[in-house]
Amino acid sequence: MAAKVVMVQGTASSVGKSLVAAALCRAYARLGLRVAPFKAQNMSNNAAATADGGEIGRAQALQAAAARIPPGVDMNPVLLKPEAEARSQVVVLGKPYKTLPARDYYLEKPFLWKTVTAALDRLRASADLVVVEGAGSPAEINLRGGDIVNMAIARYANSPVLLVADIDPGGVFAQVVGTLALLEEEERDLVKGVIVNKFRGDLSLLEPGLQTLRGLTGKPVLGVLPYLRGVGLAEEDGAVLETRAAARARLAGPAAGAPGGAGIDIAVLRLPRVANFDDLDALSLEAGVSVRFVAEPGELGLPDAVIVPGSKATLADLDWMRRRGFDDALRWLSRLGVAVVGLCGGYQILGRRIEDPEGVEGPPRSEPGLGLLPVETVFRREKSVRQASGAVLPGGPGFFAAAAGLPVAGYEIHAGETRFAAAATHDAAPADGPEPAPGEAFGLFGLADAAPADGASSLGGRVWGSYLHGVFDLPDFRRAWLASLGADPSGAGLSLEAARDAALDRLADAFEASIDLDQLSAIIGIAQRLPPGPRRADHTASEEP
Repeated sequence: MAAKVVMVQGTASSVGKSLVAAALCRAYARLGLRVAPFKAQNMSNNAAATADGGEIGRAQALQAAAARIPPGVDMNPVLLKPEAEARSQVVVLGKPYKTLPARDYYLEKPFLWKTVTAALDRLRASADLVVVEGAGSPAEINLRGGDIVNMAIARYANSPVLLVADIDPGGVFAQVVGTLALLEEEERDLVKGVIVNKFRGDLSLLEPGLQTLRGLTGKPVLGVLPYLRGVGLAEEDGAVLETRAAARARLAGPAAGAPGGAGIDIAVLRLPRVANFDDLDALSLEAGVSVRFVAEPGELGLPDAVIVPGSKATLADLDWMRRRGFDDALRWLSRLGVAVVGLCGGYQILGRRIEDPEGVEGPPRSEPGLGLLPVETVFRREKSVRQASGAVLPGGPGFFAAAAGLPVAGYEIHAGETRFAAAATHDAAPADGPEPAPGEAFGLFGLADAAPADGASSLGGRVWGSYLHGVFDLPDFRRAWLASLGADPSGAGLSLEAARDAALDRLADAFEASIDLDQLSAIIGIAQRLPPGPRRADHTASEEP
């Protein structure tokens, strides 16, 4: 028997669809159902690796964790990874398919539609409930003809739709009424309830408006979710970095962006094409550690460390860094003893040269890197995508010597091959090439089924880089590095996986406390009802939004 399906759509992007879908996954998984997430088409440079070497959107990986199952490519059969303003790499069932401009993408609809419906059918055959997330808004009438992710999926699965609206920016009633007005009659009939998200204040003051909304639309309001501060779950959209910067500016005033206060100050470059920036989430688990994103060299100050994160377009972001003056700033800071770390694309940028002979990132070219690490990278069209685990190798410089044997785990997603390079040449050295110069090391992490070892360092281990996304996720290595910066971590260190699992439970608690679950289960067609449990009124944390 095919699984039940419920679909979460929104009145706009960033209204909270992904987290509502994650809350649904955890709530019904706690009931004992086999739950699976699904999003036909996602657009994000924050990707996750599946066990079979595929790529899916970070949100679906998080929702799989909420459902307590491993992520799989059927959960996000089409992933768009933007490379420029109107061009994206199209990843189909976890593998690169084509790089297309937006206009040409819609010509692929017949093939993509067949792919996404087949993936959904496979999930329905193996689950009790599939929680489907839409994209953007179903009321984008200019895109209706090419839709493969919103109402087209709801109609295909004959799925009830929950419409999520964000009250925080205002205009929530117009959001709902306007969205429903622009849907076709068959689509409006599929909308079975409204969820108001991100509410702060006295709920009794909102109730008259909700009553009017019910009268205007004929749709039940299933609940009002509170604004959850510091929920502690991965963000998928790089737009959140703009929001964080604006919030910091409001709170800090004219000195916004400048480091200050006690503790460890870590500056992260806010690259235009930043990817997998949730690599830094684990650092925020430690008390006294501040992680801030900077877009100008003047915002760096004198931090304890600078991190160059991953990038979907490494050469373009390297050009951006040079135009801004980040190249000179990072060299200067490294000579002052500031730690500099490059992750994935950032690792490539910190090396001596990047070669793109096959035109992976545009016209074939070769560019010098920042020269802070003894490595050179050659781009290849075939990606390396895999989950990975291992340990810090013995014999490393600086803090790596004391960290030898500590476990690391995460995943790799990159198109380049990086090797040690002799200081006197920009030609790629063979794998068994010259030994690193004093203070340099090539091969920091021994990862299972990987050769050669991952990572490189210089300046006695103060500057280092790695392809391993999630290198800070396990607490022992994270704390060893922070200790090398002067931190004094105390208390029980959490892995990022454990912290996110606890956050998913908090999210589900808030969802269950705020939503009419009996009515929701009836809409979905699930006979079982969730058992009664604690209903907590306050689901806020101390962190700023």
